[in-house]
Amino acid sequence: MRPTHVVLHYTAMATAEEAIERLCDPTAEVSAHYVICKSGSVTQLVPEGLRAWHAGAGEWDGLSDINSRSIGIELDNDGQGPFAEPLMQSLEGLLARILAAWAIPARNVIGHSDMAPGRKFDPGPFFDWARLEARGLAARPVAKISPSGEGSDAFRHVARVAGYTADASDEALLAAVRLRHRPVATGPLDPADFIALKGKTRVST
Repeated sequence: MRPTHVVLHYTAMATAEEAIERLCDPTAEVSAHYVICKSGSVTQLVPEGLRAWHAGAGEWDGLSDINSRSIGIELDNDGQGPFAEPLMQSLEGLLARILAAWAIPARNVIGHSDMAPGRKFDPGPFFDWARLEARGLAARPVAKISPSGEGSDAFRHVARVAGYTADASDEALLAAVRLRHRPVATGPLDPADFIALKGKTRVST
C-alpha cells in the first residue's frame, strides 16, 4: 500500500546503535524505516515504499494492518525523560519531507500507543506532541461532537470518533488518550478527559 500514515516510536534501548542492530536482526522480526539518534543522526533501514514491521497488531481510525500503510520512525529515547533537541530537530525535517513526498496529512502522524492501547506506550509521556502540532507536522486527534453522558461508554464513543478504534479495555483506552493529550494526568476518568478530546486547549493536569 502507498504510505498514508507515520507512526512514531521510542527505541527503549540504551543506545541507537543497539536499536539499529536489533532492527536489522532477522530473528527479531521487527524493523522500522528510520532511526533518529540523540545526536540528530538519521539512519534509514527500509525504503519508504516498502513495508517495515514496526507497528504490529492494532488499529487507528478504523484502519488495521498499519504496517502496510505507514512509515515507522524510531526515536532514540528510553521513555524516562525528554527527547534530545538535536533529535527533535531532525525529526521535524524528516517529517516535513515525508509528509510532502507522500501527501500525508498531519492528522495521520500518530504514536504507537494511539493505535495499540494497552500493548504499546511509545513515544510516551515525555514526547512533545505540541511542538510538532505547532509546526504543522502533527494534529491532535479530536472528536468534534458533544458526548451524551459522562461515563466510560460515552468516553469510548468520543475516543472512537477521534480515531481510537483499536480494541482496548476502558483503562487502556484512557491511558492511551492521556499519553497523547494529558500526559501527567492520573486517577479515574474525569471531565478534563472529554475536554481534551473535543479539541480544546491542551489539559496538563
